[in-house]
Amino acid sequence: MEKEQKENLTKKKKVKEIKKKVNNKPKVNKEEEKLKKENQDLNDKVLRLSAEMQNMRRRYDEEMARICKYEGEELILKILTIVDNFERAIMLDDSNLTDELSKFLDGFKMIYGNLKNILEASEVKEIDCLKQAFDPNTMEAVLTVHEENTEPGIVLDVLQKGYTYKDKVIRHAMVRVSE
Repeated sequence: MEKEQKENLTKKKKVKEIKKKVNNKPKVNKEEEKLKKENQDLNDKVLRLSAEMQNMRRRYDEEMARICKYEGEELILKILTIVDNFERAIMLDDSNLTDELSKFLDGFKMIYGNLKNILEASEVKEIDCLKQAFDPNTMEAVLTVHEENTEPGIVLDVLQKGYTYKDKVIRHAMVRVSE
């Protein structure tokens, strides 16, 4: 009997130990779950930051490409005012000019031709709009005039030429349009 009691005590101790182990498992499981959750949160945060960095890099690259593509736009706009002045000077009636003034006008025409060639080589193009339908994307209507035998919305006169640089309108044409 004593032997039996010892065995029962031993069995009871073993049962207690197993219960302790089982009772400790939920603590371990809770800690493990907590660590897994923290790990998942950190992984998500790293993933979001990585995506944000990629987006920032892409936006930066696009902005740099745009800046490089339209580099020189400000200079071209300043040169266009000079071209306008040359065009006004060339419009003078040179039939009444003295020989010396006629030579100056010829020099102006040569400089004007060179400027136009440089602008064309730089992909600056004049917007063709005379007798065309009015396009608000490339033109600015300064005056509207009622003219018979002309459809409404047709450009009658170009007051200031418009230009595109590569694929961008850098100066809208100022035009007079029929009503």
